[in-house]
Amino acid sequence: MSLIPFDDRDGMIWWDGALRPWREANLHVLSHGLHYASAVFEGERSYNGNIFKLRDHTERLIASGRILGFEIPYSAEQIDAACKEVLAANNLTDGYIRPLAWRGAEQLSVSAQATRIHLAIAAWPWPNLFGADRMKGITLGMAQWRRPDPRTAPTASKAAGLYMIGTLSKHAAEAEGFNDALMLTCDGHVAEATGANIFFAIDGALHTPIPESFLDGITRRTVMALARSRQITVHERRIDPAEMATASEVFLAGTAAEVTPVRQIGDLTFTPGAMTRMLIDDYDALVRMSPAEVAKRAA
Repeated sequence: MSLIPFDDRDGMIWWDGALRPWREANLHVLSHGLHYASAVFEGERSYNGNIFKLRDHTERLIASGRILGFEIPYSAEQIDAACKEVLAANNLTDGYIRPLAWRGAEQLSVSAQATRIHLAIAAWPWPNLFGADRMKGITLGMAQWRRPDPRTAPTASKAAGLYMIGTLSKHAAEAEGFNDALMLTCDGHVAEATGANIFFAIDGALHTPIPESFLDGITRRTVMALARSRQITVHERRIDPAEMATASEVFLAGTAAEVTPVRQIGDLTFTPGAMTRMLIDDYDALVRMSPAEVAKRAA
């Protein structure tokens, strides 16, 4: 399948307060965000014209910027409106939305106090990350890279620089024939895949790592709430890699991955089962509700 380059597409991108043609959404090669990873972003999905948990994503974007030491010059209300505007401008009802905030080209050094903060938002069609036949399950290799100690990196933010080791790990896993990679924490506990959180079904309960050195995903929290509404006990805890062998089911959860079963981690194999299927169905139903229905359910 041929890929459409992201710099050569039809459509509109919201950039610093206005829509501009997709191919004209360019920045200077000496932008600080490109050289020093001073950028934060979000990944959002729209279903039936509604962006799922939009305000949660917007608030996390603003918080991520603050963790990196900058203030995005738009309110949450303005960012929400811009996400909806770019969705409509590209004639999308089901799609993926990518807000990105970064330091500009006014200053190029480690110190970047004089840089201007920019915000751009794009949207495009994007089906489930692992395809329509996801119930067969995906495979994970074991990453050599580990998630950083929170004392060494801003792990509570969705910062661009934190994904470099994800790319390295995913590329290495793909070279070995896997779909993705499982990453460990700096002290050797289970962390997450390269871009999605992980869950294990063990003895009828759901177990997931504490997000101490990686992002506490919005989809992660949504799946935990769905499980509890089904009277499934959810344990957030440190998980030793040796414990993975005791799991009957494993799945990933994230905006791009949605809820995707895992059939293999390294030499371990798993069979996607009833709990995973139930949570996939519950999640798919929830994201297609109207925002008012979602809020009513959460109340």
